[in-house]
Amino acid sequence: MGADVGGTKIAVGLVAEDGTLLASAVRPTPAAQGPVAVLDAIAEAVRELPGYERASGLGVGTGGVVNRDDGTVVSANDLLPGWAGTRLGEELAARLGMPVAADNDANVFALAEQVHGAGAGCTTALYVSVGTGIGGGVVTGGRLLRGEHWTAGEFGHLAVPEAVGRPCNCGRTGHLEAIASGPAIAARFAERTGAAHPVDLRRVAALAEEAGEPREIGEAGDGARPVGGGQDGGGQDAAGAAVAREVLAQGAGALGRALAGLVNTLDPERVVIGGGVASIGAPFWRPLTDAFAAELLPGPSLLRPVPAALGPRAAVVGAAALLCEEPAGATGPGGAAHPRTPSSTKDAP
Repeated sequence: MGADVGGTKIAVGLVAEDGTLLASAVRPTPAAQGPVAVLDAIAEAVRELPGYERASGLGVGTGGVVNRDDGTVVSANDLLPGWAGTRLGEELAARLGMPVAADNDANVFALAEQVHGAGAGCTTALYVSVGTGIGGGVVTGGRLLRGEHWTAGEFGHLAVPEAVGRPCNCGRTGHLEAIASGPAIAARFAERTGAAHPVDLRRVAALAEEAGEPREIGEAGDGARPVGGGQDGGGQDAAGAAVAREVLAQGAGALGRALAGLVNTLDPERVVIGGGVASIGAPFWRPLTDAFAAELLPGPSLLRPVPAALGPRAAVVGAAALLCEEPAGATGPGGAAHPRTPSSTKDAP
């Protein structure tokens, strides 16, 4: 079974060995009530699945940095207050009486695509999820790399020149996430046009499609006219369309250049991109691919990013796949380590 635990909802599913989602359940996350209430809600959602007690165990994906060896949340943002320090593996194993494995949600996405999706069969690959944040995973030698401090694949915190001075969710400035994530692109559009919050990123993409080729609309940052309305509504809409194209190109271009640098460093077989922002279409993919291709060394020069294959079900399917990793690790009832071989989450012999 797999569980995806976010700040607003908990999704669980019964997953077959081939990645087929056999049954699922969703319930709100009682985040404001604290970690114990969230753990109880996860267990209750699992018990809604028919035949859950016959499952081999539960894999959990959640935001934050997670110690893959024992399923403890090392650090987390404010979407789940008090989540840092929660022993997911031990607490859920005690509630459900079965082995539990836990990991960061971006690693879970990467694992899903590696085992059942766009990267199946690859021994080296980069997986990138672009949504409210930017994260992903690095597969080398067929194994998902976690790193010494469980932060491998935090691509959103690469420093990029396009984001200089712009605040990142981590509290620092100048990171990729501050220019290329969904909220960052929407915020840039609102700044430039005066559009009311919240900005619908799909509407921004639709406007960008209307813009045609990029064109100047004044000095940099001088496009702050409201979109639509007024006697000059047509001109304002055109200006909004041009700004939409520019902010998407800036964010996607920054992402493409950063990923090309990683490709030049790691030389993977495949680069897979998923998440809500990646699903908005050509206004995002065109500048991303162009910027990516322009920075590649001769060796990997023909490589291009490909879309993720599994869509929204990747979170639950990937979480379940945690139990099938070779070698695998999970926490059993009573907090005891489930029998395992040396961990794939750290450097293995």
